[in-house]
Amino acid sequence: MHEDAGRAAKKNGREARMVKSPEELEGMRRAGEFNGRLMDYVREQVKPGVSTAHLDRLAYDYTLDHGHKPACLGYHGFPKSVCTSINDVVCHGIPSTKEVLKDGDIVNVDLTTIVEGFHADSSETFMIGEVSDKARHLVEVTAIALLRGIDAVGPNVPLIEVSKAIEPYVKSQGCSVVRQYTGHGVGRKFHEFFTVYHHVDPDADDIVLRPGMTLTIEPMINLGSWKVVTDRVDGWTVRTRDGSLSAQFEHTIAVTETGAEILTLTPSQRRTGGILNVDGIALNIAGNTISRREN
Repeated sequence: MHEDAGRAAKKNGREARMVKSPEELEGMRRAGEFNGRLMDYVREQVKPGVSTAHLDRLAYDYTLDHGHKPACLGYHGFPKSVCTSINDVVCHGIPSTKEVLKDGDIVNVDLTTIVEGFHADSSETFMIGEVSDKARHLVEVTAIALLRGIDAVGPNVPLIEVSKAIEPYVKSQGCSVVRQYTGHGVGRKFHEFFTVYHHVDPDADDIVLRPGMTLTIEPMINLGSWKVVTDRVDGWTVRTRDGSLSAQFEHTIAVTETGAEILTLTPSQRRTGGILNVDGIALNIAGNTISRREN
């Protein structure tokens, strides 16, 4: 066998193993449906005066009450069930009674749950009360970045097209894409098979998407530089190096014969027909065109 043909056969075999069976896809749909319901349950309490520890407790109790598991709790030693990342915190913020949401904050709530052995992962950034114009701009840019990434997904599409749909847009809006943290394959394991870059990396895996693959797209976007630092005390909290604001949105999706099936849509998103609901506006995308509709 020719060397190039051998590499291609090996690559095709590896990609085939990433494809979920019909039964596994049904498991992922059930996991995503619960995760979406959990997000809507928690969102009602994301408001001024509420501690991030309270949000964590809500998610923990709701998940266990329904017979499921919070995936983050104990994952590599993470001490809580959800990640709550306020203002300049990029990701992996640890909920605390000392962190109380206040007017003008932005906060990302990241939920990963395990339902019958399958993981689903989603996050949203919420604007608390009246936020600055810069914060509002960042949140909207981040939401649209996720929509653009999802819109790039389809059968036989190189995975790198996701990052090509995201980073040029983000840069055009005066923001930057965090490079150290990415999306990923997801299924029976929290992180499976491959990395989903949101910035354009020519050295990224040359994965070609196939129907039945499941993955997260979760761009973390900074108002300033893309560079970040990890808290030396808790070992988890990641902040922007320059102190600028950061936002993130995330969905778990499945590749289909025609595009992408969003597994973690919330009931409120389904009602409004939006992929994301941001500050009372349902956002959607089709053919690279963003649509906005008031809820």
